[in-house]
Amino acid sequence: MAKVLVSELALRDGHQSLIATRMRTEDMLPICAQLDNIGFWSLEAWGGATFDACVRFLKEDPWERLTKLRKALPNSRIQMLLRGQNLLGYRHYSDDVVRAFVQKSADNGVDVFRIFDAMNDMRNLRTSIEAVKKVGKHAEGAISYTTSPVHDVPHFVGLAREMEAMGCDTIAIKDMAGLLTPKDTSELVKALRAAVSLPIHLHSHATSGLSAMSFLKGIEAGATMIDTCNSSFGEGASHSSTESLVAALQSTEYDTGLDLAAIQEITAYFREVRKKYWQFESAFTGVDTRVLVNQVPGGMISNLSNQLKEQGALDKMDAVLAEIPRVREDLGFPPLVTPTSQIVGTQAVLNVLTGARYKSVTTEVKNYLMGHYGKAPGKVNEQVKSLAVGNAEVITVRPADLLEDEMGKLRIECENLAKSEEDVLMYAMFPDLAQTFLQERNAGTLKAEPLLPKEAATPSTARYAPNEFKITLHGETFHIKLTGSGHPGEEQRPFYVSVDGVSEEVVVETLSEIEVSGGKSGGKKKAATSANGSTRPRPTHEGCVTTAMPGTIVDVKVKAGDTVNAGDGVLVIEAMKMENEIQAAKGGIVMAVHVKKGDSVTPDETLIEIQ
Repeated sequence: MAKVLVSELALRDGHQSLIATRMRTEDMLPICAQLDNIGFWSLEAWGGATFDACVRFLKEDPWERLTKLRKALPNSRIQMLLRGQNLLGYRHYSDDVVRAFVQKSADNGVDVFRIFDAMNDMRNLRTSIEAVKKVGKHAEGAISYTTSPVHDVPHFVGLAREMEAMGCDTIAIKDMAGLLTPKDTSELVKALRAAVSLPIHLHSHATSGLSAMSFLKGIEAGATMIDTCNSSFGEGASHSSTESLVAALQSTEYDTGLDLAAIQEITAYFREVRKKYWQFESAFTGVDTRVLVNQVPGGMISNLSNQLKEQGALDKMDAVLAEIPRVREDLGFPPLVTPTSQIVGTQAVLNVLTGARYKSVTTEVKNYLMGHYGKAPGKVNEQVKSLAVGNAEVITVRPADLLEDEMGKLRIECENLAKSEEDVLMYAMFPDLAQTFLQERNAGTLKAEPLLPKEAATPSTARYAPNEFKITLHGETFHIKLTGSGHPGEEQRPFYVSVDGVSEEVVVETLSEIEVSGGKSGGKKKAATSANGSTRPRPTHEGCVTTAMPGTIVDVKVKAGDTVNAGDGVLVIEAMKMENEIQAAKGGIVMAVHVKKGDSVTPDETLIEIQ
C-alpha cells in the first residue's frame, strides 16, 4: 500500500502556471485513459482560473469540459479548486449561489473540493464546506500559506482546528507562491499533526527552488499527501515534477507505488502538446528566489507576464514585482492568492504604469478596504485607506451576510440566453463575459483565440523582427519604437508605437496592401482607430479622460452635458480581470463621451472630454 498519496496537477495548475491557463480540452482528452490508470489519489482538473479562461479565451463551456473529463476518467477522483464564498469569480456570492454551484459541480463530476479563502477568514469557508458535505463529496480545507509579521505557526494551527470542526476531511497547506522552506515545512506539519487528526496534504509551487526539499521534510514530519505536476508542465512557477518525487520516494518507507515508466509516457505526450501554446509561454517560469519577497503565486506570474506583454509594458515587470509587496503591506498583508493576488497585482501595475502610487485605485481595492472580502490579517495603511474610501465605515460581519439570495434574480436576467442551471451559474460568475459567450454559443459563432502556427516561432521571425527602428519619409526621419500590440491572428491588429517619443496607434490589416494613417509628415493628424473599428481622438488637454491600460468598458457613469468634479468616477473599465474606476482629472462639463459599455479601449485614446 502506498505510504504517500499523489495528486497530479497537469490538467489545471500546471498549465495555469506556465502557459496562462490556455490548454484546451481537446488536448486533455487523448491522454486521460493513461492518466486514469496511474493510480493518483486525485487529478486536479477544474476550478481555479480554468473556468474564466474557458469562457474568456478558449470559448469552451467549462461545464462541458468537466463532463467530458468525468467520462474520460472513470477511475479517478477529479479535484477542483474552489475559492470559498468567491467560488470561481472575483466577488462574494450569496449562500444560495454557493450551494447551487457546489451541487452542480458535484453532479457534473467533481469528487474533491479543495476550499480556501484568500484572507484565511474562516467565515468565508463555512457555507461551501457544508454544501460539499451535504452532497457527499470530499471537503479539503486549505490554509493559504504566507509569511508576514502577522502569520506564524500558531495562527495556521488555529485555522486547521476550525476547518476540522467544520467537517473537513483533509487539510491542505496551500503554498501558492513557493514560500515554504524545508525547516518551516517540518515545523508546521508537526504542529498540525499534533493539533488535528486529519491527513495533511502539501501543495507548494517550485518557484523558489525549495519545494522538493520541503516536501521531503514535510513527509518525514507526517504529511501523507503531496501535489506534484508532470514534468512537461512542472518546475519553476509550477510544481515539483511528479516523476522526480516518485523516483525520490521509491524503495523508501514513503514509496508512492506509482509506475515511473508509465508516467514518463504521459510526459512525452504533454511535451508535444505544450509546443502548440508557445505564444503563451512566460519568460518568468524558472527558479526565481525573488518570490520569497514579492510572494507572487505561480498561477499568477505567467498571466501577469502575458498581460503586461499585451500592453507593451513587459519591461515594467521588475518594477511591478517590486511594487507588489509594498501594496500588500498597505493592505494589511493578505496572502496572495486569487482574488487577493489579482487585487494587489493589478493595483501594483496601476501604480507603476501611472507613475504615481494610488493615483488610480481599483474598485476591488476599495471593496477590500471596506471589508467586502473579509477581515484583513493585519493593520491597513490608514493613509491609503483614506485616499481610496475616505471615512466610509468598514463592515465587520461576514460579507455574504449582507447579500440576499441571488439565484432567482440571476435566472430572470439570463432567461433568454441560459439553457440550463449551469448556464445561469456561468452568468453568475462572469455576467458580461457569459452573456457574450452564451449569445455566440446559441448562434453557433463561438471562436477561440487563435493559436499561431509553429513556423511563426522560428528564429527567422522571432529573432529578427524589429521593435525599434528609424524611417525616412519625404526627407524627414522618424524614430519608431513598438511598445505593444493587439492579439496575434486578428484580421485587424492594433500596434502601439512611439514616434519621436509621441505615443501613436496604427491598425494593420492583412490585405494585398497595407494602408497606414497618421504620422507628422504634413497634413492633419488623424484620430486613433481601435481594434473594433471605432475612432477616438488623441488626448490633448487635462480634460481628456484616458485609461492607463487596455481593457473593456463595463460602465459609463456620465453623459454629455453632465457637470463633474475632479475625482468623480466617470467610467469603469475591466483590465487584468479587475474593475478599475476612472476618475475625472478636472471638474467641468462633459462635452463628449466616445465610449459605450462593452467597448475595447487602449491607452492614448480620449474616452471622455471635459471642458
